[in-house]
Amino acid sequence: MLDTQVKVSPRHGLARKIFLRILSIVIAALVLGCVTSFFTRYSNRGPGPAGFARGVLHGALMPCALPNLLVGKNVTIYAPVNTGRTYNLGYTVGVNGCGAIFFGVFFWRVNRWRRRAQRQA
Repeated sequence: MLDTQVKVSPRHGLARKIFLRILSIVIAALVLGCVTSFFTRYSNRGPGPAGFARGVLHGALMPCALPNLLVGKNVTIYAPVNTGRTYNLGYTVGVNGCGAIFFGVFFWRVNRWRRRAQRQA
């Protein structure tokens, strides 16, 4: 090893990795919170009761409302004035679609990590 090379301990690298992961989660939560606030305000401006399309939008935004709710900001995630059955059907489609995408990506990554660990072993 040359005299000018600096040896970094693995512990320092792990702390940095954890810090960057937490920072990225906080930034993602802030972005999701702002986007959710914008879309709920925008979608509730429409005239008349909320129908299927707004139900899908509100259902997809429902899981994203968590960052706003954690900081105490009230976000309307269900339209009180709606068309009834069609709005509820759209809301259900939105929640399930968002959950399928989130959990699909999550389990895909877990499966990828597992395969990588098996190859390294």
